[in-house]
Amino acid sequence: MSEPRLLKLLHDRKLPFETIHHARTVTAQETAASAHIAGRELAKTVMVKLDGRLAMIVLSASQRLDLDRLREATGARRAELAQESEFAPLFPDCEAGAMPPFGNLYGMDVYVEHSLADDDEIAFNAGTHTELIRIPFALFEQLVQPRHLRRVHRMTH
Repeated sequence: MSEPRLLKLLHDRKLPFETIHHARTVTAQETAASAHIAGRELAKTVMVKLDGRLAMIVLSASQRLDLDRLREATGARRAELAQESEFAPLFPDCEAGAMPPFGNLYGMDVYVEHSLADDDEIAFNAGTHTELIRIPFALFEQLVQPRHLRRVHRMTH
């Protein structure tokens, strides 16, 4: 596996970031616990299809995506979860399910749940299931230019 596109971008531009190593986990909530980060501070990437087109939705680990609310917020006629077989080949530099929320580096739209902007920093998978990257939220916005969505989630607890 080559160096993930995100790390190449951060290194090439000499941008500040923190790498957090953690035990291999399955869910975003487990990752947050392993990395000693509050679930609301860890961003997870959910791959969806909006009217058949792949897109990334970025939520906090403590939230669950509500597809009906997503459809309404984006104006899409159909919103559905994408199957791993549909998106994994597009991320050859990442472990399946550990893609960073930088869909722009892979030619897809990125939508971020607005509540993530409440924190000064954002932490997310770095392309593997054992590393996170933490950067200022303002830098994430500058690099990704995601569309903000409000209330497209429901809390997991």
